[in-house]
Amino acid sequence: MTTKIRRRGVVAGAGLATAGLAAAASSFPKPAIAQSAPEVKWRLTSSFPKSLDTIYGAAELFSESLSAATDGKFSVQVFAAGEIVPGLQAADAVTNSTVEMCHTCSYYYFGKDPTFAFGTAVPFGLNSRQQNAWMYDAGGIDLLNEFYAQYNFLGFPGGNTGCQMGGWFSKEVKTVEDMNGLKMRIAGLAGQVMSKLGVVPQQIAGGDIYPALEKGTIDAAEWVGPYDDEKLGFYKVAKFYYYPGWWEGGAMLHFFINQEKWNELPPAYQEALKNAAASANLVTQARYDARNPRALKGLVANGAQLRPYSQEIMQAALEAAQEVYAETSASNPAFKKIHDNMMAFKNDEYLWFQVAEYAFDTFQIRSRSKS
Repeated sequence: MTTKIRRRGVVAGAGLATAGLAAAASSFPKPAIAQSAPEVKWRLTSSFPKSLDTIYGAAELFSESLSAATDGKFSVQVFAAGEIVPGLQAADAVTNSTVEMCHTCSYYYFGKDPTFAFGTAVPFGLNSRQQNAWMYDAGGIDLLNEFYAQYNFLGFPGGNTGCQMGGWFSKEVKTVEDMNGLKMRIAGLAGQVMSKLGVVPQQIAGGDIYPALEKGTIDAAEWVGPYDDEKLGFYKVAKFYYYPGWWEGGAMLHFFINQEKWNELPPAYQEALKNAAASANLVTQARYDARNPRALKGLVANGAQLRPYSQEIMQAALEAAQEVYAETSASNPAFKKIHDNMMAFKNDEYLWFQVAEYAFDTFQIRSRSKS
């Protein structure tokens, strides 16, 4: 009997001790990890239609990577152009907090300030590798975010198309004179440069280019390159396919994030977001590089006629670009600051690229199998 009582006392005492420990534990501060991993749900509006699986898909890649890195606690729902706001209003939706972030091309907002062009590409600017080098290792991200701050957002690279094609034309353009009077869908600084060659630039969202070409509202249009251009069917309404897209030697996409929403994120989530954006940036370029060759063959098989821009047009465009840069820099200090930095970087980069890279690629191209 005494033994049983003692055992019961021990059990009862253990129960009280356990209850006491539980009560004490509930009063302790929660671990830092738990506090820094809240449930966060954002919306992202894209400037692109779902049919463009590479360029729209970059935002999906970003969302999936971010969710995986945070065990699903930081989720970003992606909306195609037009589902929340039109594609060319994506950045505005971030500025005014309609959405937390967007995926777009910085140069779409050229009309607000030509400095926006540097976030995507500028005529005779950087190729895609140089663009990444400038952004990630030479201060490009910081320079651009200093500028973007006045629009209540910051940005991170979110994909690159590589060097783009020079556009679809309803007729051949061999000389500068042939460009005169052409109505062409072309964005940003490139439109100003083309204006100096006599072209009438038009800014049209990607999904509206085909009907504009078909109806003859425009005579020419540039978009991206073979993979996307084939999907949009431009070869059905314009015959001549020009190259290179000298205004987009490495066209970069961007994720823009509302500044207040960014500031609210725990540091671990900020880092996860940056890493997810960098992953999307890398994979998007890889997808274009892998898919463009097959698409180019398909376009040619369907009647597209490849044409290089003549040296006359290229030289005239370069001179016009330099004029535009000088004119804009004279009245826009932010533009001048970023332009001068980028172009100095480009000149140094080509000191290297003309040595090993150019020699290697040139030999490889000349000696590749023709089969």
